[in-house]
Amino acid sequence: MPLPALVVVHGAWHGPWCWRPLIERLPDVAVHPVALPSSGADPTALGGLYDDAEAVRAAVAGIEGPVVVCAHSYGGLPVTEALTGVGDVRRLVYLCSFQLDAGESLLGSVGGTPPEWWDVHEADGYVDALDPAAVFYGDVAPETARAAIGALGHQSLASVTQPLREAAWRTIPSTYVVCERDAGIPPFAQEAMAQRAQRVLRMDASHSPFLSRPAELAGLLRAELTEAAAR
Repeated sequence: MPLPALVVVHGAWHGPWCWRPLIERLPDVAVHPVALPSSGADPTALGGLYDDAEAVRAAVAGIEGPVVVCAHSYGGLPVTEALTGVGDVRRLVYLCSFQLDAGESLLGSVGGTPPEWWDVHEADGYVDALDPAAVFYGDVAPETARAAIGALGHQSLASVTQPLREAAWRTIPSTYVVCERDAGIPPFAQEAMAQRAQRVLRMDASHSPFLSRPAELAGLLRAELTEAAAR
């Protein structure tokens, strides 16, 4: 039985590049990374949450057959917004991700006050990440972490303040993967959001297991794809 396609959606400040180690470990899977318009090198050209949702929607709609979607961190918002009634999505996988409900925003979900590691450029409409080595890459090999830090972009302020209008996990089965050493989204917050998922898994990892434990993450996602293929 062929496995479903896997759509992977990166988090804030990142890009499709972050999934390369994972993709290399899934050579027999059709993996489709989505590039979110809210993250990039030019802060004047960044899109918002709804632009990101349209990018996710278009990627999934363009795939024939069953799909599993894995969203990392902020990527959970556009996935949640985009996929109600779109394509044959068998499962959503929230990887240390924001599994929020309609009416909620990322900033609102953290209490309305930006975390201390956000460098907010309010007048220019974007946010930078301070100390990404500690926040994102706590268990990533130093050379890999340095390369990742060099590839980070700016993140639009709109993407973290616009509220969700839809909640795809209400109609599509979901799995939440708690990363137990995450300094970006505290594990207690992940555990709370995971209550919305049908299945909860855990990794002994920091915020970026696609860089620190790509083989383990590939095995986890392969199991999700295999289960989805049987539905």
